[in-house]
Amino acid sequence: MSGWECANNLHRPSENFCRPFRYTLRVPGEFNWKQRVALRVVPPVAAMVIRLLGATLRYRDVVEEGGTIGFDVPPPAVYAFWHRALLSCAWRFRKRRIVILISRSFDGELIARTVERLGFVAVRGSSSRDGMAGLLNLQRAYEEGHYCGITADGPRGPRYVAKRGAAQLAALVGTQVGTFYALPERAWELGSWDRLLVPKPFSKVYVSWPKLAAAEHEAVQSSLERSVRMAEGALRDARRRES
Repeated sequence: MSGWECANNLHRPSENFCRPFRYTLRVPGEFNWKQRVALRVVPPVAAMVIRLLGATLRYRDVVEEGGTIGFDVPPPAVYAFWHRALLSCAWRFRKRRIVILISRSFDGELIARTVERLGFVAVRGSSSRDGMAGLLNLQRAYEEGHYCGITADGPRGPRYVAKRGAAQLAALVGTQVGTFYALPERAWELGSWDRLLVPKPFSKVYVSWPKLAAAEHEAVQSSLERSVRMAEGALRDARRRES
């Protein structure tokens, strides 16, 4: 079976995007019956919750001098962000056919089926397993004119420690790496490895955009760290003005 399924007229930016099969390495026996039930039930419910919550959120961009808001950079482009911001930015970046790298684990399958309902495109692979396959899938997506997003510390951490995937992809396609961070003013923090942030309804979410980073691992790590400081600084300033 080919690793690519050519689909016509999917949506901009590509008229004829050869989309990677999501299930190339999946077989029914890989999931037990409880997991199969969860895969049917959880994604539509999770997507609905994100839509309801997202409609109440207000986003504020924080841009470093010399930086650019991601939407103002025409595709293709490569972006990296921390895993804990995944939910906070899902609504902001919906329906843009952004291609994101998601692991082939059961949790990854749940995430893939959820975000595809929000208008993202999931390609399979990770920095710890099937890394080369994921990288080549993202290269193909970039060459087809898509934004490509990588959770830099995914799929299992350590938190705030970037893997090399974003820098490797950018070097492969000859571009720089954009980074961002999404920080809600009010959020629940889960006890997961990434301390995932769940924005509380009607919160402001500060999205920081540092300058583009060179296609080097150290530069990407530094830019991601700066994105966190920028968002936290914006939140502190806002609270100071309100007090």
